[in-house]
Order: sequence, then structure tokens, then C-alpha cells
Amino acid sequence: MALLVHLKTVSELRGRGDRIAKVTFRGQSFYSRVLENCEDVADFDETFRWPVASDIDKNEMLEVQIFNYSKVFSNKLVGTFRMVLQKVVEDNHVEVTDTLMDDNNAIIKTSLCVEIRYQATDGTVGSWDDGDFLGDESLPEEEKDSQETDGLLPSSRPSSRPPGEKSFRRAGRSVFSAMKLGKSRSHKEEPQRQDEPAVLEMEDLDHLAIRLGEGLDPDSVSLASVTALTTNVSNKRSKPDIKMEPSSGRPMDYQVSITVIEARQLVGLNMDPVVCVEVGDDKKYTSMKESTNCPYYNEYFVFDFHVSPDVMFDKIIKISVIHSKNLLRSGTLVGSFKMDVGTVYSQPEHQFHHKWAILSDPDDISAGLKGYVKCDVAVVGKGDNIKTPHKANETEEDDIEGNLLLPEGVPAERQWARFYVKIYRAEGLPRMNTSLMANVKKAFIGENKDLVDPYVQVFFAGQKGKTSVQKSSYEPLWNEQVVFTDLFPPLCKRMKVQIRDSDKVNDVAIGTHFIDLRKISNDGDKGFLPTLGPAWVNMYGSTRNYTLLDEHQDLNEGQGEGVSFRARLMLGLAVEILDTSNPELNSSTEVQVEQATPVSESCTGKMEEFFLFGAFLEASMIDRKNGDKPVTFEVTIGNYGNEVDGLSRPQRPRPRKEPGDEEEVDLIQNSSDDEGDDSGDLASVSSTSPMRPQITDRNYFHLPYLERKPCIYIKSWWPDQRRRLYNANIMDHIADKLEEGLNDVQEMIKTEKSYPERRLRGVLEELSCGCHRFLSLADKDQGHSYRTKLDRERLKSCMRELESMGQQAKSLRAQVKRHTVRDKMRLCQNFLQKLRFLADEPQHSIPDVFIWMMNNNKRIAYARVPSKDLLFSIVEEELGKDCAKVKTLFLKLPGKRGFGSAGWTVQAKLELYLWLGLSKQRKDFLCGLPCGFEEVKAAQGLGLHSFPPISLVYTKKQTFQLRAHMYQARSLFAADSSGLSDPFARVFFINQSQCTEVLNETLCPTWDQMLVFDNLELYGEAHELRDDPPIIVIEIYDQDAMGKADFMGRTFAKPLVKMADEAYSPPRFPPQLEYYQIYRGNATAGDLLAAFELLQIGPSGKADLPPINGPVDVDRGPIMPVPVGIRPVLSKYRVEVLFWGLRDLKRVNLAQVDRPRVDIECAGKGVQSSLIHNYKKNPNFNTLVKWFEVDLPENELLHPPLNIRVVDCRAFGRYTLVGSHAVSSLRRFIYRPPDRSAPNWNTTVRLPRGCHMLCNGGPSSRPTGEVVVSMEPEVPVKKLETMVKLDATSDAVIKVDVAEDEKEKKKKKKKGTSEELEEEEPDESMLDWWSKYFSSIDTMKEQLRQQEASGIDLEEKEEMDNAEGSKGPMKGKEKARAAKEEKKKKTQNLGPSQGPETSEKKKPKIDELKVYPKELESEFNNFEDWLHTFNLLRGKTGDDEDGSTEEERIVGRFKGSLCVYKVPLPEDMAREAGYDPTYGMFQGIPSNDPINVLVRVYVVRATDLHPADINGKADPYIAIRLGKTDIRDKENYISKQLNPVFGKSFDIEASFPMESMLTVAVYDWDLVGTDDLIGETKIDLENRFYSKHRATCGIAQTYSLHGYNIWRDPMKPSQILTRLCKEGKVDGPHFGPPGRVKVANRVFTGPSEIEDENGQKKPTEEHVALSALRHWEDIPRVGCRLVPEHVETRPLLNPDKPGIEQGRLELWVDMFPMDMPAPGTPLDISPRKPKKYELRVIVWNTDEVVLEDDDFFTGEKSSDIFVRGWLKGQQEDKQDTDVHYHSLTGEGNFNWRYLFPFDYLAAEEKIVISKKESMFSWDETEYKIPARLTLQIWDADHFSADDFLGAIELDLNRFPRGAKTAKQCTMEMATGEVDVPLVSIFKQKRVKGWWPLLARDENDEFELTGKVEAELHLLTAEEAEKNPVGLARNEPDPLEKPNRPDTAFVWFLNPLKSIKYLICTRYKWLIIKIVLALLALLMLALFLYSLPGYMVKKLIGA
Repeated sequence: MALLVHLKTVSELRGRGDRIAKVTFRGQSFYSRVLENCEDVADFDETFRWPVASDIDKNEMLEVQIFNYSKVFSNKLVGTFRMVLQKVVEDNHVEVTDTLMDDNNAIIKTSLCVEIRYQATDGTVGSWDDGDFLGDESLPEEEKDSQETDGLLPSSRPSSRPPGEKSFRRAGRSVFSAMKLGKSRSHKEEPQRQDEPAVLEMEDLDHLAIRLGEGLDPDSVSLASVTALTTNVSNKRSKPDIKMEPSSGRPMDYQVSITVIEARQLVGLNMDPVVCVEVGDDKKYTSMKESTNCPYYNEYFVFDFHVSPDVMFDKIIKISVIHSKNLLRSGTLVGSFKMDVGTVYSQPEHQFHHKWAILSDPDDISAGLKGYVKCDVAVVGKGDNIKTPHKANETEEDDIEGNLLLPEGVPAERQWARFYVKIYRAEGLPRMNTSLMANVKKAFIGENKDLVDPYVQVFFAGQKGKTSVQKSSYEPLWNEQVVFTDLFPPLCKRMKVQIRDSDKVNDVAIGTHFIDLRKISNDGDKGFLPTLGPAWVNMYGSTRNYTLLDEHQDLNEGQGEGVSFRARLMLGLAVEILDTSNPELNSSTEVQVEQATPVSESCTGKMEEFFLFGAFLEASMIDRKNGDKPVTFEVTIGNYGNEVDGLSRPQRPRPRKEPGDEEEVDLIQNSSDDEGDDSGDLASVSSTSPMRPQITDRNYFHLPYLERKPCIYIKSWWPDQRRRLYNANIMDHIADKLEEGLNDVQEMIKTEKSYPERRLRGVLEELSCGCHRFLSLADKDQGHSYRTKLDRERLKSCMRELESMGQQAKSLRAQVKRHTVRDKMRLCQNFLQKLRFLADEPQHSIPDVFIWMMNNNKRIAYARVPSKDLLFSIVEEELGKDCAKVKTLFLKLPGKRGFGSAGWTVQAKLELYLWLGLSKQRKDFLCGLPCGFEEVKAAQGLGLHSFPPISLVYTKKQTFQLRAHMYQARSLFAADSSGLSDPFARVFFINQSQCTEVLNETLCPTWDQMLVFDNLELYGEAHELRDDPPIIVIEIYDQDAMGKADFMGRTFAKPLVKMADEAYSPPRFPPQLEYYQIYRGNATAGDLLAAFELLQIGPSGKADLPPINGPVDVDRGPIMPVPVGIRPVLSKYRVEVLFWGLRDLKRVNLAQVDRPRVDIECAGKGVQSSLIHNYKKNPNFNTLVKWFEVDLPENELLHPPLNIRVVDCRAFGRYTLVGSHAVSSLRRFIYRPPDRSAPNWNTTVRLPRGCHMLCNGGPSSRPTGEVVVSMEPEVPVKKLETMVKLDATSDAVIKVDVAEDEKEKKKKKKKGTSEELEEEEPDESMLDWWSKYFSSIDTMKEQLRQQEASGIDLEEKEEMDNAEGSKGPMKGKEKARAAKEEKKKKTQNLGPSQGPETSEKKKPKIDELKVYPKELESEFNNFEDWLHTFNLLRGKTGDDEDGSTEEERIVGRFKGSLCVYKVPLPEDMAREAGYDPTYGMFQGIPSNDPINVLVRVYVVRATDLHPADINGKADPYIAIRLGKTDIRDKENYISKQLNPVFGKSFDIEASFPMESMLTVAVYDWDLVGTDDLIGETKIDLENRFYSKHRATCGIAQTYSLHGYNIWRDPMKPSQILTRLCKEGKVDGPHFGPPGRVKVANRVFTGPSEIEDENGQKKPTEEHVALSALRHWEDIPRVGCRLVPEHVETRPLLNPDKPGIEQGRLELWVDMFPMDMPAPGTPLDISPRKPKKYELRVIVWNTDEVVLEDDDFFTGEKSSDIFVRGWLKGQQEDKQDTDVHYHSLTGEGNFNWRYLFPFDYLAAEEKIVISKKESMFSWDETEYKIPARLTLQIWDADHFSADDFLGAIELDLNRFPRGAKTAKQCTMEMATGEVDVPLVSIFKQKRVKGWWPLLARDENDEFELTGKVEAELHLLTAEEAEKNPVGLARNEPDPLEKPNRPDTAFVWFLNPLKSIKYLICTRYKWLIIKIVLALLALLMLALFLYSLPGYMVKKLIGA
């Protein structure tokens, strides 16, 4: 396969000259011969041929560049021709004549003629027209030595333009080169060199489209990479990384909050469960619940941590249930569940809400699950805010299986698995002991020992295992495996493997490696189990020199970035899923350590010799602390090169003999071609020779390398696993491109450049091409034998992922439209994350390279470069991104020393060239260095060509002048206590530095200064320097009177280079000012606006340079301002300032602020407010509007910030600064006058916001016509959907009719059962505010659910719309709405009890309010519609480590606004009637005189409060502060509640502006000591009061005069409407005919009658007026949303724990001006009192009860049955029946009555219990518990404990209806396996039937153990009093005695009969035997007793 290009002629060239052509394809360039002295036609007639390995993709590009050739200077580009090869691929032969484009993509006259032929694989070839010109002379110069071309090509590294950058194309004719877009670079981009490209405006594109032929769809145009085109892609330098500080390892605040709600289905009989919650090492316990298998706790636990993220996310959360724990016993474990914190943190919203954790028993893995615990788990870091789903009434049926506590994608049934971590061996361990003892030993015994005793410890899922200790070994061999048993997939992400040194005193870690299980497994359907190795992993940590106390020990524990290689460990990991049914299985989960089968040494890959080369081109910015002694730099890779404290240099590995190792020979032979080098002993040179630094300026030194650049080289041996690194590199390249592209798009959106969507399409094209390229490259390696299983599986999964990503990118590209750019960007960000994740290779191969700066053999600072970034490959994509490039490295301090401000100062800046590759491939390791050097070899190696140089001497040097145009900076860091800084900038270039002047007291300095650096000597070829100048470092400092300047931030820039032979003329010069992001550590710290140019000083000296003829500022001394072409073009603007007032000013230097004034300054001009004479009395200004004129840049992006400073005027003319605020962007305050030429200008009259123009109205709409909006009386929630949004002036008349829907629903309803209907119509008198509230919460939840659902719908919808072609945005919206309507109707027609219907149907009957799940401010743009609040800051900006936040720096707030506009305004700016010139643009602003207001605060409830007491609870009460009023509602505290319902309202009289900040706090009541603040929330009432959104009193949904929904506002809707129309100068309101009102051109309709208390109807206009108010935002020009009747949810914050929510508070605030009619009484929102009920349960009979006892005498099975019952939560009031003795059939008769009185909250379906927690409690605690009745059967025993037989728990709101007979009663009724009708005792009142009783058998299965016949009867307390009954069988209304068969009483009635029965039948023989035995014994006893007497008699012979 080959591509042949025949370049024929180039015509219409300008002038006479030498021409040369360069043709590039796939990154390989060929040059033509030089045509000398040709005029307008160059006749090249040359053919170039590229052999092609893979098929040419039709998106690939061919590029031809024509240059004017110059022998001395760099060639000058005439023009470029680019062509997409699609046509070539299709036709195989194509001939093209087309014009060229110049640098700026402008078309030039010059045209070229070229013919292209493609020989595809199949051998098809297009025929050439002339057959014979393929002569030899024109064969490309491939055969010449590549070294030659290196010197010749400006960039010898392939620099193909990424494929896939299509441009406009039309078949036949060539391609328009991809367009360039001007771009403001995002901070990561390298500054653009070469021309700042011209921005293509829309018109150009249109012309372009016309030129290319009609019919080009602008929606499919994509733009290629901006950077690829404009930056003359250079390949000699790689990008520096600007962020300095290590981000990991720094401790942060975390809070883990866990709510244990309840447990269910716990395994075990009659247990007393306690739940233990463990996070890391902290344990907390719930209270104990007695004798229940489903305890209800609802207890909340909080754990606070201050650790680094890594440590935090590895902590294990363990939830376990313990049975019968008490003070003496630790209890037995029922089951536990564990997951790591990281899993929770990676969930959406960082939490699991109301999920069920599955318990399993770690000691017995063959057992099944042990129960479920329902809990909420949330992990909050500082600054995260967690949205808790709204806690109202969680009545939803608990579907346990559907809500398991598992991350998405983890199966519910997890299996047990064994994790085998195999530890083989380690190498390169450091010395871990002092050598003192060793030397003594050596002297005595003569043995020389390795000073380390290593073992390996593995941590996983809260368990740890360790291998044996290998005494004294630097290269220990273990071959052991550590086995863990855990559920699979595990919920712990990381496994920690640590090599430790065993020591008598304490063991320390040598190095730590984390195995991330997500990276070594894949859970897809083609996925694989975790597997790893056998592979080496590298461990990094502290430096290797041994000290007793290692200050960097944390690094060895794996926290923070390691600063040195510690060791490498060979390990493997395998997982085996267990078959738990297997009886031989060892069922415990203890960690075991076993021997593992050893693996051969070569299994990790063939040992290869690698070669690392480095050249130090510059070392500057050396910190002055290190400037006094000679400095050397050391480069190490692994232990190679480490001469100071590595072990003796590692020997070259001679392969160890192993039987059958065929590769042995191969290895030796491979190395033999280097033997020649070895004879000359290629000893590695790993450090530069010491050199004394020289002074650059007073902070920094540099090393004077000048033309002699030192080099280092290191030979090292590693297993050859380059393929892994190559694949990672390919993915990294794709990801870098994608990231760069996305930054481009982001920047284009931010700077509002045109067509970001086209750029995004280009990015997606690049992505899909990159993915296809990966597929072709990744699988082509030969070394299959060394691949581990993980390599193979990862390759497969990466290929799958990238293939699908490529396809998704393709399809996404088609969907990118103007309005979807942002959504698609989010998807691209996901791609980026996935790519970065895939690119991270878990099996290391070559260790990272460290560069250390040494001073006196002490290590000072380091940089770490991943080895994959330096790895060489012949394939472009596989090449490491820093390989053979000059990289700028900033050295930093190691470990913790690098945290904080120490880490921000650069220790040294290196320009370092690095190359790493196989020694065999080493011939072109110098290829990327700047050209023009000679190598200096070590003396003995002179003869050897391949010997690396020890230094390079540059023979070519160029002189330059650098001009740094420092214009201004903004949003800098506040370094002084005043909250300001005295900034100056210091610019470093090579080894020179200069400073700008110091500007005092500002955060936004405009230096406007040009710094000139003369006589800069740069080494290398001129043309390379043009493309690739060194970077400039700019540091910003704060000048201090005392001590040295404070560092404030740093940024980098690349200068624009002009060579001596180039003209200083557009488009490249003069350079544009650009914003550079300033960094301080990892945080951004402002922007710098500057431009930099580097001008070559030619042979004739500086005379050729553009003159520096700017005016020298006389006042500023010899400071040159930025020259005219570069500084921005200014125009005159007027800034109007609205001064409203100052608020909350804190003391300054202990003195109170009394007479403040505000100074506004922008670009050197400004204005002062009037003085506030007495801040305490009235903090508002008396002159409201002032203005000043100022010259600002035309380009809004360059506008300087505006500074607001507040000063306090003291006596004797002294001023003190109180605080300041910088408005960094004026854009939101810029006012643009409406365009009078537009036909609809009259609708866009300005609003006094000084900014937002409301321009509703299509370009061609007529401002006539009316829009009718109808309001039906009872409109359900759906009302909102049916509103049709129209633009301001459309002439449609629309009647929205909701009635149809309603009728239909009513019909449907009638079909429902009669019961349903009764329940539907709630009685008005029953309803209260809470009904409304709960109904609203349901609606809110429903809406959230729909939003989630419709989010998905909209995506699909959008795709459909795209397919249909766009029919205008309006229609799309209608369609979406129609679709939703349809859906709604469908759900409504489901019938009575299906789906979400039951709740839906009740809704229309209850009026609702709006529940906002967040603050009202966030919904209404902080109420800053015309009055803005600016926080005044003072004091230094905090750095992370001292935890100070923005909040603490706020010293007050300035209220006002700005309006910026160009002057003069157009003449015809209508001065409307009533225009007041003193107010300028701020017309219609209310007066700011003090005003008295009645503030009414309604506090509904709090949720999720942070516990304040030891018992994990709190006793909250409300405290409210406003001005001097301080209300503490202490006596109404709510005992031991974290979710208290307050339901109170508070009235406060206040006068604005003195008292406008309302603080609502929740305190914890304490019996002793002061009360603690739990959290507080602050509300700015003033902005609400004056807002156009009318936040004084929310507008209700309907207007009624009485009942729960009474109108709260003293003004009726019609009055409000009239007032709004008057204020907004709107025509209206015109009422009439009844039920209609007209406002402007809108007509609203609605009901025209209203009912009063007595049910009388009377006519009213209020309904229609309300309808107009509820749609006020549709009124043209002045419309805006009015605040509805609402409840807002505000987070509670505690100043001691900044940024972490301490709970939430639901409340709302009404405000009524005192000069208006007084409002009515406050609404009653006091919490509902629970209603008293009595539940009467009669237990009639039992049946089929299991028989437990064997009769003592007869052996018959029987049971002594009794039944026990209680209501959940009232176990202590349990009631038992009497005992039915000796039931032989399992039947029992009781006729026994229980009485359970209880308090019940119907709305929440909970029983309310008040009881003391313990005997020590001060007061009763209120609990809310689900209403559940438990019935149990027991077997009574006289002497031992009673035996539990079975139980059933009935949820009184929904339990299965009892069976009619015992036969029909089955076990399935209780387990829910069959559909049984569910009933509620609260509706049925009386239920009788049979219910099954269940227990679990040994196998954990449910079994039926009995049936009980019971009757439940529910009465209210009043009914129960009227109709009393007795307990058990007592009076009144006694139950009859049960008729029990006599067998039950046989024992008592007829004892003799029983005895006879026993003796005669069963035990006759036994009794006889016993009697005989007794007789025998008696005889023996008598014999023994009388024996002595007889013996004596016999002896005496008496």
C-alpha cells in the first residue's frame, strides 16, 4: 500500500525568489528540491511516495506547504494547502487545482496543481494520466540517513495534524483549511506563539459557505483544534505543570453521619438487638430494643474526622447487630455489613438515603443473610453540601430488595469469595538500621549482614494479614499468600500492601502500595474478576538514608507523594468465588497465610537494558537558602543512579540459572552488542558536577551553564513491559487532546466567542479518531508470553471501552447543537474521566524518574517524572509526552515541608531534556534537543560513536531582547491585614529578572509598564527558538515595609518570537494582551493581563528593533508604559453608582465605625458617596445616585475591576480603611441601549437593573392582540404544565381548558369503589395547615421524581427533534409539554388503586403551597434584581491549613448597584414621563428612609440536626435575633429529638435598615451549663422587602376568606395587582366582564364567585386578579415571578464547623409595613396533637400450634399455649393471655381481651410515645414509631424460661385481611408471596379473622408455627369512654369462659387415674427393677452395718 503525490506546479507566486515545497502526510514530511530564482510559476514536478501500513482513513489529511527558501534565516511560509483524502480513498486517483491559504487562513492568489494516487491493500490503483514521469530522480529522500534530515527539518519529530479535523469540503474541489478561531487561552494551554489568528465572524462563514457551494448545513460544521493550527506545533518542549503543591496528603475535615432507622428479619429467636456503628476505630451503639426481630431505632450518629482524603476513604464503615449485649456481656454478633467511606463518597450526593444493609455472619459464610438494617449514610467533606431527600412522611411501602445499601451495579446477592494476595519477593530495599552495630558485628564475627528484616502486611476490608519475616535481606524471597474471605464484589475499593521492617521496638513501614480493585477487574458482562500479576509494583516514600526519626515517615505509609524509590515488590492477586454449599469449606473469614507456588523469575518479562539520558539546559530560580554552597543535580531511576544512599550500585543482572530457562542464551547474546561499550565501561553518570550558583536577584540564584550543558546517563535493567506503558500513553494522548479541546470550548463559551459548538464537534471527531487509532495500535505486540492475565483482560476491556467511546463520540457529534453544547460538554467530561481511569496502569514496570537537587550531599528538593512520560517508541502515539522534549521542572520540597507557603516557593527551575528507551534503540536519543551543539565525550570513549556525551557545547547562539508588557492584574490574594496588598510582579527569563513598580493598597493593580530585558543569549538554531522559546515565569509579591516580600502567586507565559528577518507587522505583531491564570499552591489567585515578545537582535544590532517610543511617564520616573499598539483601545464610559447603605460593619481596631463613606474607583477614576453621619442611627446614604466617567477598553473582557472601599472618617481628618470589595467583572452591570431599529423595541424598555434587559418578543411579532389565560376553580397541580408561554407581543388568544381533564377524572372516580369515594372528599373542618403542607411535600417529591424521569425523556426527545429538523424552539417546548400531559393523563386513568394514583387523586381537593428544598434566595437570584449586596473583606486571605474562610474575613456589606454604559447614549433614549434625572438609570427606586416593619417568622420544623449531647441526641429550641430583639423559646424545647417539629410563629417589630439581618438559630437545651448552638441561618430581610419579586408575603394558590387556606396578606389580590400595574407603569388592570381581567395585552380569566363562612356565594374579582398575579412573569417588560406561598428549607451552619451543614430548618417569613393596614392573626401551624385511640384486641382461639413439650410421664407431644401481644415501642406494656395447658392438637381457646391505648398522628401514620429514656432522664422523650401490632405465641414452662413459638407483626395501616377459617389461613399471607387484600384498621375500625404465626427454622427459612384467630377493634378515646370494656375476661362486657376440653385439666381433676395409668402401662418393669435394686442395696447396707459387731463377738467367743 502506498500514497503517491505528484506535485506539478505552483503559480501566481509574488516576486522572485528561491522556492521549496514541504509535503506532509501522517506526520512524515518530504521536502522538494529548491527551485532557485523562479518568478511567478514554480514548476516542481516531483513525486513523493509514502508506504502505508494501515488503510488510509477518509478523514486523514495531506498538507502541502510552499516556502520562500533562505540559506541564512528560517524559511518563510508562502501558503498552505490541505486536503482531506476522502475523495482519494473513494476514487484512488484525483487531480486538484486550488488556491493556498496564508498563516491566517485567508485565501491568497497563489494556486497549486497536484495529483494524488492511492494504492489500496486490494491492489486497486487509479491510473495516472501521464504514465512515465515516475522516474528515479524523484523518489523521496527516504533512503538518506535520517540524521541529515534532522538538521534540515524545522521539526524532525512527526507532527501530524491530528486526523479527523475535517473542514468544509466539497467533492472534487479541495478543502478549505479548517478555520481558525481566536482564542483566549485557558491556563493549561501554552501561550500561543505565532499569529493570534483572525476570528472568523459569521459573515465570513457565510461567504465561505457560498464559495463552497450552497447547501452546507451550518449545524454540521466542525472546527479543528485551535491549538493544532495556530501554534505552529512545536515538538521540542513539553508543557510545564503550573500547580505546585501536592494536593494529596493534606488533612481535611470530614463528617460521617449515619442514621440507623430500623432492622428487619433478624435471624434468631426472641432477641434483644443493639446496632453497633463503627467508622474506622470509633464505635457507637444504639439503645437496646427488647424481644423483637424487627426493632425500630431512628437514631442518628455523627463521626468527625480531620485526616487526609486517602486515609479517610480507606476507613471502613461497619454496621453490626449484636444480640443481648449488656454491661457484663459483650453480646453475640448476629451479622455485620461493611463498606469503605470512599464508596459512600463516590455516590451521587455523597450519600445513601433510606437503604437496607444486608447483614451476614463473618464467622459462618455458609449461612445465608442474617437480616437487614435500614439506614442513611452520608459523608461530607468541607464545602460539600448534601441534598437530603425531603423527610416528610415516609409512608412508601418498604421494598427491601429494591432499596439495598449497595452502589449502582452491585448485585443484591453477593457471594463469598477468597482473595489470594500472593507475595513473591522484593528487591532494592533500603537500609533500615544504623550501621554502627553492623560494623561492630563485622569486626567481631566477620559477617556482613543486610540491615533490614522485612515482612509484608496486607490490609483489606478492615482485616490484616502478614507474611513471615525474612531476616537481614535486601532481596527477600517469601512465596507466601495471604488469603482474605469477603463478599464479592467487595464494597472496599482498595487493598493496602505494605513492606515493613520488623524491629524489636516498633515496626516501621518501608513502602506502601495500594491496589485499586476497580482497576484490576471489570464488572461488565464481558468483565473479569480481580486479577493481578505476577508483576512488580514500585513503592515510593521518604529518602533512603536511614535516620532514627524519619520526618517523612508518612510517605512510607502511602500518604502524600513519595519522594524517592523505596523498593519493588513482586506480587499477584487472584479471586475465587466460593461455593458455600460445599461441606468441606472452611467457613470462617479469618485471614490465613499459606505457602504459594513460586513463579519463575522471567515471568514478569524479559530483562532488558534501558538507557536514560538527560541534559540540563538551564537551572535557575534556585532558592537563596541553597545559594551559598555548590549545587549538583542527581537523576535516579529505581536505585540506579542513586550514589548517595542507594545500596551499592545494583549489579547488572546476570540471569540466575533456572532449569529449562531457554532465554538464558538469548539474554547474553542480546547484551553482547554492548560489550564494546562495557569494555570502555559505560559507567552511568547520574549527577552533574558541583557548581556554585550566581545571583539572579535577591530571592533567587542560577547556575551559569552558558553554552556548556551538563548531561547525565544511566543504564538500568528492567523487565521489558513497555506495551503496558505504550497503551497507557496512547490513552493519555487521547485524553490530553480531549482535555485541551474541552478547555478551548469552555473558554469560547466564557468569552462568548462564536460557534463553540463547532469546536466541540471537532473535539468529538478527534476523540473518535483517537479511539480508532488505539484499536489499531494496542494489540500488535509480540511479547505475548510475558502478558499476565490482567494484561490480556485489560487490553480487551480497554479496546471495548474505547470502541464504544469512539462510536458514542461519533453519534454525539451529530447531536451537538447551539443549545446543547453545555450538556454534551458534561458527557465529554465523563469520557475524559473514563480515559484517565483506564490509562492508569495497575501493574508497574519501570519506576519513576526522580531529579534531586543536592547541596553538600544533602537532598534539598526534588521533582518526579513518571517513566511512561519519557518512554521512547517509534510510533508517534505511543511516545511518552515528555520524551525527547525539553521539560520545565519546578523542584519542590519533600513531604510535609512542601505543604503550605513553603511549598509555593520554587526551590529551583530546571529546563531538562530527557529520553528513556531500550539501549538498542538508543541511536537517536539526542534527536529532540535544540540543534547546534557538539557532544563532549568522556576521555576514554573517544573512539566509540555510540558513547553518550557528558556535556553538550552549543556553538550557535542568538541574542534577543525580551519585552514584557505588564498591563494589570485582578483578584489578587490579600496579603495584608487590611485586606489589600501592595503588589509588584517579578518576571524571570533564563537567568535575568526584573520587577514592576509596587502599587500600594490594591488587589487589582494596573502597572501599565513595559520591562525590557536586553542581551539575552539563547543557544540553538534560530528557527527552533522561534517556535519554541523558553518559558517566562512571572511571580507576584506583596511588598512589606518590614521583612521580605510575601509570595502571592505565580504564572507562566511563552513569548511571541520575532526573528531578525521578519517584519514587525500584523497579523503577528504587535502581540495581544492576554489573561494568564495566577496560581498559589493549587488554588487560583487571580489573573494577569500581559503580553510578551522576544525580538531577535540581528547583525545590525538594536537599530532594527521596533522603536521604544512610548511616552516615558514623568511622574513615575523612568518607567515605560505599555506601547500603543498593545494596550487596549479605550472608549468613554459612564459608571452610575447607586449608594443604598452599609450593613453589619464590624469594629476596626476595637473602635466602632461611626461615620463611614464609600469610595468607588475604577481605572484611576472614581466617586465618593455622601458621608453617613451616624451609622448607628441610620446606615443608609442620603444621596442615592452618583456617577463618574472613565476610559475603559472596548473589549469587555479586558475591563479592569471596580474597587469598592469603605473608610471610616475619624476626628482630625484621619481615615481608616474598614474593608474593600473588588467587582472583578463589570459585565453584569453593563447596560446596552435597546436597538431602536428593531420592530419590537417598544417591548424592551429598560429596567433599572443597569444590566439585564428583558427582551421578549420575536423579531417579527406584532405588539397587538390579547392573550387569554384561563383559571378554572379547582385546578390541580397540572395547572402549571398547561400554561402556554408566549412571547411578549404575540397575538394569539389562547383558552387553556383544564375542565375536560377534570370531568374525565370524575367519571373515572365514579367507577372506583364507594369506599374510595368516601375517602376522597376530606372534610373541610378536618383539614388544617399541615394537610396542606404534607400534600405539598408529596407534590414536591412527585415533581422531583418526574424531573428525573423527564430528564431522560428530554434527551430522547431532543434526539427525535433533531431528526425531524428544527421547527422552531417554541414548538419543541409545546411538544415536550404535550408529551408530559399525555403521560399525566395516562397515569390518571389507571383506575382506583394502581400506581401513584391514590395520592394523585386527593390532591385537587387540598390547596397547596410551594415547598422549596433550598433557600428562597437561590430560587430568586438572591433577590438582587436591582439591589446588590457586596461583601466587604478585610484581613489576609486564609490558606487552607489555618482553616480560615472567606466568611471570617467579611467585615460588613455594602448595598447598592452599578450601571455602566458607553457615552453618549443614543439621542432618542426616550425620557419617559416621570423621568427623574437625579436617578439616572435607576428609575423607580423606592426611598431608602427608615421604615417600620412587622416581621412574622414561621418555623415549621428542623431535620437532621447535629447531635449535641453525649447520648447522640439533642434538645433543640428556637432562638431568633433581629436587631435588638432576641427571642429565645427556651421553655418549649423538644426533648431528645434530632427531627423536631416546632410549628411556631414569632412576631417581631423591626425598622429597616437598622435591623435587617434576621438570624434564626437552633440551640440545644442543657440542664447544666450554657446551651450549645447547633446551627443558625441568616436571612437578609431588606433585599426581600424591596425586591420586585415581592417576597414580603407569598401569593397563595387560591383566594379564600376562611378555613385552613385563609388569605394572609392584608392587601387583597386586586389591590396588589393595581399597585404592581401602577409601579410598573403598565396599562391596567381592567376588570370585567365578571371572571376576566386585562393587564397590558394579557387577558386572565377565572371564577367570579366566592363562598364566605356561611356558604353564601358572592361575586368577586379576587380570583382573576390572583390569576394575573400568579402569571405576572408573562406581562411584557415588567413581568417577573412573584414569590408564591411557600416553605423554604435553609441549611443550619455553625461557625465552629465552617462549611459543614448541621441540619436544616423549614420556615417562612412574612413582612408587613407598619404604615399599611395591619395583617390578621398569624396562621396556626402548631404541631398536630396526636389523637388518642384505644385498640381492643380479642384473642379468640389458636390452631395448629407446634407442640413443643414431651409429656414427662406419657411422652406425648403437647403445648401449654399462651398468646402475648403489644404495640411496637410499648414492649413494657405487653399483655399475656392465660395459659391453655396441655393442648395435644395445637388448638387453644382463650376469649381474652387486650386493651392498648395509644396516641396516633394520622398524617404521619406514626404512634407517638412519650417516655423517659432511663431512670436518670430529666424529662420524657417523644418518639414517633410506626403503628405495628405484634402477636406472639409462647409455650409456658413451670421451671425453665418460656419457649417462643412464633409471631406475626401487623402494620395497622396496611395488613393482610384475616382469613375466614383456619384452613384458609396460610403462611404466604404474612410473607407477602400471595396478593392478599390489605386493610387499614384506621379505616375499617373492626376486623376479625385468622392470621398465621411464623418463626425461622435452623436453615433460616420461615415456617408456619401456628394460627391465631383475633378480632381488632379500634375506637377513639371518647368512644372508648362511652363504651368501656374490661381487660382479659373482666367486667364490663365480660367475655365468656373458654370451653377447654378436659384433657387440658386432667392433671388436677383425676390424679389417681393418671397415676394408675402411668404405673400400669408404661413404667411397670422399670419400677419393679428399681424396687429390686433398692432391696439389694438395703441388704448390703445392713450386712456392712452389722458385720463389725458379729466379728467382735466371734473373736471374744462370747
